[in-house]
Amino acid sequence: MQRYEDLSKSITIGKWIKELSKSFINGKWIEGKSGRYYDIKDPYDNSVVATIGLANLQQIKEAYEIAKNSQKEWSKSTPEQRTVVLTKALNYIKENKENIIQLIIRETGGTVLKAEFEYEMAIGDITDAIKMVDEIYVPKDYPSQNPNKVSRVYKLPLGVITSITPFNFPFNLGTRTVFPAIALGNSVVHKPDIQVGLIGGQVFAKAFEEAGLPAGVYNSILTDLQESGDEFLTNPHSAFISFTGSTPVGKHIGKIAGENLKQVALELGGNNPLIVLGDADVEQAVKIATFSKFLHSGQICAITNRIIVHNDIYDEFVSKFVERVKTLKVGDPKDPNTNIGPIINEHQTDKIMNFVAKAKEEGVKLVLHGQRNGNLITPFVFIDVPNDSTLASCELFGPIAQIIPAKSDEEAISIANNTEFGLSASIITSNLESGERLALEIESGMTHVNDMSALADGNVPFGGVKQSGIGRFGYEWIVEEFTATKWVTVQKEPIDYPF
Repeated sequence: MQRYEDLSKSITIGKWIKELSKSFINGKWIEGKSGRYYDIKDPYDNSVVATIGLANLQQIKEAYEIAKNSQKEWSKSTPEQRTVVLTKALNYIKENKENIIQLIIRETGGTVLKAEFEYEMAIGDITDAIKMVDEIYVPKDYPSQNPNKVSRVYKLPLGVITSITPFNFPFNLGTRTVFPAIALGNSVVHKPDIQVGLIGGQVFAKAFEEAGLPAGVYNSILTDLQESGDEFLTNPHSAFISFTGSTPVGKHIGKIAGENLKQVALELGGNNPLIVLGDADVEQAVKIATFSKFLHSGQICAITNRIIVHNDIYDEFVSKFVERVKTLKVGDPKDPNTNIGPIINEHQTDKIMNFVAKAKEEGVKLVLHGQRNGNLITPFVFIDVPNDSTLASCELFGPIAQIIPAKSDEEAISIANNTEFGLSASIITSNLESGERLALEIESGMTHVNDMSALADGNVPFGGVKQSGIGRFGYEWIVEEFTATKWVTVQKEPIDYPF
């Protein structure tokens, strides 16, 4: 694979980044009026990728007003018109693949592998979204008790969709919301995490600008909480809030949305178990667990958080897992040989190291001691971890592996379910029939047999239960989320009413 060098060395990419470094409102690139600026930094070396003028509250309100008015016209567009625009946007993204991958690496600190993986997932999301253009205004007939009555149900555009995305997979998590919303006749006001604001939102703006999307249908605001407050949640023009992020923030959004009777899709935190049953192939289980724990330094909502291993193979698994983890290369994410890149920022790195300190304080056994160097953390491996410990109770979002012993397969399932979260899970076993049956017993929105926990496909439901969220992403499920269902009847003959 190619080594992706410093973006500042490329005049072409530097010019492209400069174009993207403003908010996009009503089809125009707008400088933020807050008077405050934010440096987007490379998590690996803290070099400045771009300096952003933050949008203020009034600009956010204007974006919603514009989105509301633009959506009225966009909702009248034909499937053919929406297909043309979305296909042109997709082509722009394909033509700029190298720039996009470099920007994913630079803003998120993700490795080359992670960046290419995220890019391909996003391409799949957009391709699926283009197929959604035919889902609105197409009636489905239902039988009526009155033979002279036509009874039909339509899916209509919902209105203005608010999209709020996080720092870890900003490109992919943006495409899975923004493109379906627009394909279904909605307009969008998007707020990417400012740390990854360019790849998380402004690349889409550039693609839509080049594609000829009518002004105001897509608006992407570069701002922070100090400027916006709860405006993205309370604005009266927003019909739906799509959010991916932490559970505490999701709860706040849910409360505000409930008070304002707004619909939501909330994909929140996870404490995802990977269960290695007693009949598992240990070598394969170690491979799955290693990748499922350390992809993107563990900064994925659906990443494995707890590894639960049957006692019969526990010692063998621990030994082979530790040896494999020792071989992982930690360093510059632009180097294609790097397996683990930096944590997104210093605050998050401090938080991860505090989890390590707390585990040591509680006496949890440490068999592989990692090190911190700036925002880089080499892997830690704890074993014999109590499921009620601080370590096992929290979403770590970092390269800390914890292994929990289980006396039986039944106890492994019980341990897996003993958490307030329920996003994703994995079961490793040689008995596929039993594995699928046990998958149904795990309290999670998704469970994968003999694979990693952090999987996503565009044609299946992605989302969690319990404290891990509400709603689902994925083709037919996002169509339901982003449309309004309307019943229409047509009485063909006069009715003789009783009074």
